[in-house]
Amino acid sequence: MKKLESSLVNMVLVLTGVAVIMGGVLAAVNSLTSGPIAQQKDKALADGIKTVMACDNLNVAKTDTVRQTDAKGKEFVYVIYQTQDNEGNDLGAAVESTTMGFGGDLKVLVGFNAEGEILGYTLLEHAETPGLGAKADQWFQKGQKGDIIGKSPAEALRVSKDGGQVDAITASTITSRAFLLAVNNAYNAYKATPLDGATGATQQKKED
Repeated sequence: MKKLESSLVNMVLVLTGVAVIMGGVLAAVNSLTSGPIAQQKDKALADGIKTVMACDNLNVAKTDTVRQTDAKGKEFVYVIYQTQDNEGNDLGAAVESTTMGFGGDLKVLVGFNAEGEILGYTLLEHAETPGLGAKADQWFQKGQKGDIIGKSPAEALRVSKDGGQVDAITASTITSRAFLLAVNNAYNAYKATPLDGATGATQQKKED
């Protein structure tokens, strides 16, 4: 068999062939894994909702989306999972809320009862400093130094340094402020009322 001449055309043909083959392989792998990954995410969300609502026997009766634009023009999306027990009684809602933390977006899932009191929370995503801002995952839980469980953000929650009643994470005031803002915004989205000037929100739109 005659050896192919080493030329720019041959090199381009070989590289194109490799790219096509690799693209096909990646597409096949994605097709095989996309289903299980989606199922895993759905399960993680369902478990998270049960955790923040402090209830194992519940159903998500309705999902709403609230979009809010802050003073800088950045849009934030809040997903509200309205929950009921097996008898159809309203249990409140779990709300996904995102704000800008010290290292990047900080997304939390917060559970509220029908009166708007916090039942629980979990961090869904963050880019905070390990050992400092990352402590938000536990710092504000029941029995911890910054415990917010059972509180109502009807009056915005603030760190004690800002005149509030919540102890900030040691050496992580920025993260603590961002976390509480996410919780406050989640409450306002749940109640479907415009945010006040303290949050910087200027627009609110609710979608079914």
